[in-house]
Amino acid sequence: MKKTATLYRMHTSEHICPYGLRSKDLLERKGFEVEDHKLTSREETDEFKKKHNVKTTPQTFIDDNKIGGYDDLRDYFGMEPAGQTGTTYTPVLAIFAVAFLMSLATSFAYTSGVNLINVVELFVAYSMTILAIQKLRDLYTFSNSFITYDLLAMRNIRYAYVYPFAEAFAGIGMLASISGFIVGPVSLFIGTVGAISVFKAVYIDKRELKCACVGGDSDVPLGFVSLTENLFMIGAGAWMLYSAL
Repeated sequence: MKKTATLYRMHTSEHICPYGLRSKDLLERKGFEVEDHKLTSREETDEFKKKHNVKTTPQTFIDDNKIGGYDDLRDYFGMEPAGQTGTTYTPVLAIFAVAFLMSLATSFAYTSGVNLINVVELFVAYSMTILAIQKLRDLYTFSNSFITYDLLAMRNIRYAYVYPFAEAFAGIGMLASISGFIVGPVSLFIGTVGAISVFKAVYIDKRELKCACVGGDSDVPLGFVSLTENLFMIGAGAWMLYSAL
């Protein structure tokens, strides 16, 4: 016998509830035939919520029993809460993975085969540039997080606003093959200050902080991955200066 579920979700000309769509998709994937009731106006939605004594939509009913919203539906099926919860390294790991694939693709396209040194240079340059973009999306939010652990930014808040531009300059400078005497010192300076700051905050002061490496609104914990970003910049700066000699 076909399992059925009744779903009430908001679907107006101005707003389509994403959780309503997710609830419908989840029910269908679980083998339910969905009686899909679209609430096509704010007034109709408010009337439904008042009638069923609920505060939000969507609402799912199975066998005349009220299950609730999307999170309740996932719980009904024994599923974990949707989305990322708590601290996670996913954002920065995603950046490193994409940067690595970009470096392989670029090296393969513009050189005869894949040159390891070239791939590493491109990987560091792409990583720095993409990470800089994440910070530049919202300088104020980034700076609010950054000044809580960066030793130089604590003393001079303006440095927190300069930092993303300096990181972008170093990464783009590497890609453009600008003289190492120009780009190298910038990368070496911000990387060294950053590495010392992260090491002190995490391993000496034992502080539990969010990293500003992918912007100030992330849940990436300050730690080894954050330190890696700064070590990349130190290595890149030293390599550019060495190559320029």
